[in-house]
Amino acid sequence: MLATRVDKILCLLTRTGIRLLQAMPLRWAALLGRFGGEVVFWADRRHRRMAIANLSRCFQHEKTPAEIRALAHENFRRIGENACCAVHTAALGASDLHKVLEVRGPGVASHDDRQNPAPNRLFATGHFGNFELFTRLAEYIRGYQFAATYRGIRQPALNQLFYELRTKSGNRLFERRTESEELKRTMSQGGLLLVLVADQSAGDSGMEVSFLGYPCLASRAPAVMAMRYGCSLYVPICYRIGLGRWVIETGEPIPTQENGRRRSCDEITQDINAAMETAVRRDPANWFWVHNRWKGRRGPQPVATAEPVPATVN
Repeated sequence: MLATRVDKILCLLTRTGIRLLQAMPLRWAALLGRFGGEVVFWADRRHRRMAIANLSRCFQHEKTPAEIRALAHENFRRIGENACCAVHTAALGASDLHKVLEVRGPGVASHDDRQNPAPNRLFATGHFGNFELFTRLAEYIRGYQFAATYRGIRQPALNQLFYELRTKSGNRLFERRTESEELKRTMSQGGLLLVLVADQSAGDSGMEVSFLGYPCLASRAPAVMAMRYGCSLYVPICYRIGLGRWVIETGEPIPTQENGRRRSCDEITQDINAAMETAVRRDPANWFWVHNRWKGRRGPQPVATAEPVPATVN
């Protein structure tokens, strides 16, 4: 009974926050998010240290401690900005959306043949920029049913609220733990553009690949599903190009065959991670440094102890 009441209260507060963010101008939402990220940077010591430790491991030979701390600081601001803007952009009309988001690359071709279903397409992406904008791609790419996977949260009312927010544009969501069979059936029918977030540690079941020079455990799912269901495979990245402005670039397709034969999951998965590594190096503050991408690997973990000297980002 108490859990149900707490769930309803959290849902009410969250719904109120969503309405406020969607009612204000996008620029205000972005600035509010950056302020929130600033507050969290100073208040959340554990995640601040994690971000600095991860950045130090990957860029210790390229950047000074002051530059690394500045990147971590900006990263928190960006995360806050993206979170608030994701709520706002979920409710934008098509014309307003096109003013703040550009989508380009070989992977954005539409399918206008109504007689035949479109061949499946798979987008393996990560926590770059306002990645929730992938739920709005139907405004840019015609002829596909858009879908993604998600992990439900424990509070039923809150979970339903986020589900409705993410499916408002007509895309489908499949719960990873309970709806995998339904996803497989849908993939078998063709005409699906599936978005998978593939930049988190896959734990003990993951495949060891190199990411930013260090081994990590990556999910096999994008490679396996692309080969099994005949998907063209891309690694699209959402880049921030200004306050409340983004571009999604798909890049070139990742080949699943070579010389008429299937490539291995190892090769495909390494290519996916290499594309994401390029995106991280292009704009380091644009990625989600507050989680441990290298968790569970054989080598030593980043040690989040001492913090470099303070610095700021303009």
